[in-house]
Amino acid sequence: MSVSLTKSLMSATLLASIALPMGSALADSYTIDPAHSFIQFKTKHLGYSWLPGQFNKFDGKMTYSADKPASEQKIIINIDTSSIDTNWADRDKHLRSADFLNVEKFPTATFESTAFDGDAAGGTVTGNLTLHGVTREISFPVTLIAEGEDPWGGYRVGFEGSYTLARKDFNLDQTNLGPAAENIELSLLIEATKDQ
Repeated sequence: MSVSLTKSLMSATLLASIALPMGSALADSYTIDPAHSFIQFKTKHLGYSWLPGQFNKFDGKMTYSADKPASEQKIIINIDTSSIDTNWADRDKHLRSADFLNVEKFPTATFESTAFDGDAAGGTVTGNLTLHGVTREISFPVTLIAEGEDPWGGYRVGFEGSYTLARKDFNLDQTNLGPAAENIELSLLIEATKDQ
């Protein structure tokens, strides 16, 4: 190895040690467990009752450690919009159509966080939600449910969050369902396993 190459490698190592001091490891990486996570919603049906539903297929990743700065806590979720399920096949078919989600044109909805303001117990997540071809920055509260070892030698963490979505903000109001159905209440119940 040449002297100049050796000096370059030593300089790069020194710069890395300055940029990332010892003991400042990044937050842990997690994978969302779809078998124990839920993305649910509800909206008013003509103002008379609640119409609930959920998305059955989604995946995502998180970085999280209770003792790391808020800037290192991140999450990204990908939702298969065709997996919408309101327990009524004809209604679900209509919701998948161009009148609502238009899943053929927009098969995926995503949320990717850009900031977190809080501590180990929870706080406010801010990020970009892309739905029906529209991307908007949103913020919503999240709360830590619990974290710890599972019976199979892994490590898990659970969070819950909620957000009230205005249909008009994502061009989902082409079909008039009345003023009581202008908003959709979203609930996120997320359980994730630490990557090995």
